[in-house]
Amino acid sequence: MSSIRPSELDDRRNADDELFILDIRPSTDFQRSSIEGSYNIPVYNALRKGDESPLRDELSAIPRDIEIIVVCKMGIVAKRATEVLTTEGYDASTLKGGMSGWSGYNRGSIGYKLRSFFWN
Repeated sequence: MSSIRPSELDDRRNADDELFILDIRPSTDFQRSSIEGSYNIPVYNALRKGDESPLRDELSAIPRDIEIIVVCKMGIVAKRATEVLTTEGYDASTLKGGMSGWSGYNRGSIGYKLRSFFWN
């Protein structure tokens, strides 16, 4: 399964690569903070419980012709969404560290730097 580091996502966004950033967190979390230009389909809680059907019900809202970057809180539940999308024929990757990683990257936090050191 494919994944992308926050720094790589930032580089690709700055290069104007065509990406669809899918944020699966609950709407309240998405409204509080999100990656600019991302799209929210709040299926996090269902996926966390092992229920893929809410995501599968929303597949028509997700474009098939561009790469999908899936975002959640920490990147764990996004892996499940990425697996579903990949199985359905999408080119999908998980944002490593999720919004926590993205926020840490943007702040230049030591916690982010330490965690990212161990990412493959």
